[in-house]
Amino acid sequence: MNLEQLLEQHGVKLTANRLRIARALEEAGRPLSLMELEERLDTIDKSGVFRALTAFRSAHLVHMLEGDPMRYELCRSRHADHDDDLHVHFYCVKCHNTYCLEGTPIPPVQAPEGYQVEESSYLLKGICPRCAE
Repeated sequence: MNLEQLLEQHGVKLTANRLRIARALEEAGRPLSLMELEERLDTIDKSGVFRALTAFRSAHLVHMLEGDPMRYELCRSRHADHDDDLHVHFYCVKCHNTYCLEGTPIPPVQAPEGYQVEESSYLLKGICPRCAE
């Protein structure tokens, strides 16, 4: 499925800027911080990028990886009302990049009674293969 179809499937209004932002996230191949995304999209101002990310988030079109800084990645979920594209991420303590481990699903965790889980994330930290060389 191409990016235009993905945005439409998630109910996100298709604009040139939103398409450029989605393309930048897809081409990065790893989660990006807001600053990294702005550097790749120097013709779109910070507030425009942030508004698009907010729209993408509410449509389950991006994953937000908490940390300092927050990072965003394009989500290939097939649904606009929930995320079915959950996977493990890896943070390299040497180069400070975060990578998607797409073939590694988040292991199921049963929350204690009374807790209602709305989302989950799983982050491994260590040294990436490139830095280990």
